[in-house]
Amino acid sequence: MTLKIGDKAPAFNLPTDGGGSLKLSDLKGRKVVLYFYPKDSTPGCTTEAQDFRDRIKEFEKAGAAVIGASKDSVKRHDNFKAKQSIPFPLLSDEEGTLCNDYGVWVQKKLYGREYMGIERATFLIDEKGVIREIWHKVKVKGHADAVLDAVKAL
Repeated sequence: MTLKIGDKAPAFNLPTDGGGSLKLSDLKGRKVVLYFYPKDSTPGCTTEAQDFRDRIKEFEKAGAAVIGASKDSVKRHDNFKAKQSIPFPLLSDEEGTLCNDYGVWVQKKLYGREYMGIERATFLIDEKGVIREIWHKVKVKGHADAVLDAVKAL
């Protein structure tokens, strides 16, 4: 499934760090930055989480909730969140339903080996649940700033 700008964002109801759960409908009336990353505690994913963490007040001031999502377990999210002082929810998509719904579970290549994995991607969802911006194959450096600019422009 390939989502496009203007599409309704697929609903979700998934466990989060801390033993909680989160539904997209819980965030109705707020802008949502939903970012997908491959794995907790890896270099690029840690940097990306830190970049969003360091700008969280600006995202909140602009009326946006930031949510990270990966296939890591709640326990791994708890450890990652505590170690990095991450102030926003991390969705645990162990079954891969959310990744499939958003089209980020893709075939990847590394050193000539092909495998399935999460494409680093970010979706900006407006207050009505409509996708307003999509970043695929994200390069971490400068990404949080680009997303923040888009949130402010929305």
